[in-house]
Amino acid sequence: MRFVYKDFIIIGEESTWAAEAARCAGDQGHFWDYKDKLFDNQQGENRGGFSKPNLKRFATELGLNADSFNQCLDSDKYRNEVQRETAEGRSLGVRGTPSIFVNGQMVTGPSFEQIRAAIEANLSTGS
Repeated sequence: MRFVYKDFIIIGEESTWAAEAARCAGDQGHFWDYKDKLFDNQQGENRGGFSKPNLKRFATELGLNADSFNQCLDSDKYRNEVQRETAEGRSLGVRGTPSIFVNGQMVTGPSFEQIRAAIEANLSTGS
């Protein structure tokens, strides 16, 4: 089994910047730490919480190399990848987050029990 995280932008420019910022943090081995920081600092949709200055501050608070992080974020290095993953999600029927897929099939709901059942069904069939 493997877990794959993909970006899906639904609330505008700040979401795009936040997704890009997490990837920039990933360049320094801190993707998950940065994602946690984002979730801990949500303020609502496009209300300034994920402005570029705030995203850069989060990186500094996590002890990342600020120069490398800022250059990465300001360059839009990951813009195309974030947009590609969002388009891929739309083509698969994703309309919100989180959306969970098990062996290529979307799990509706999804509750923990539904996810577990989908995983167990795939394990028992060898899919």
